[in-house]
Formats: sequence, structure tokens, C-alpha cells
Amino acid sequence: MSMQWQIQEAKNRLSQLVKKATDEGPQIISVRGKPTAVVLSVDEYERLTKPKTRLTDFFKESPLQDVELDIERSTDHAREVEL
Repeated sequence: MSMQWQIQEAKNRLSQLVKKATDEGPQIISVRGKPTAVVLSVDEYERLTKPKTRLTDFFKESPLQDVELDIERSTDHAREVEL
């Protein structure tokens, strides 16, 4: 369960804020009554930011994996452009 902290209280009780974020979950910090920031445990942050799949696995599982791409460079001469 998230708890909301006013910025001044969060500054005064930073140790408690960090402990609650670690033990109880995200803690919301408000400025003038408006939610402004969230303090998360490192575990929660890593869970949220960790990619769901590795990039190589993503490409291997792509439905377009068997599509052949034409990657040859055009040998046409550049066109003149009047500026």
C-alpha cells in the first residue's frame, strides 16, 4: 500500500521513508498537495525497468524473421536539384 508524504515530512524522515519503500512498497511524495515523485526500493525499480525479453530473443521471435531484405545500395547517379 502506498503512503503519501508531504515534501517537508519526507525530508525530515528520510530514513523512515526509505525503509517503508523497501518494506511496504512505493511511497508518494507530494508538493503543495499534488503527487510529484515516488520513492521505490531498488528491487521494485529493477523489476520495472528490466526488459521483458532480450533484444536478440525479440528478433528471433519476430514474425518477420524470414523476410529477405534488399540491402544493396542504388548505383543510380545523384539527381540535380535546383535551389
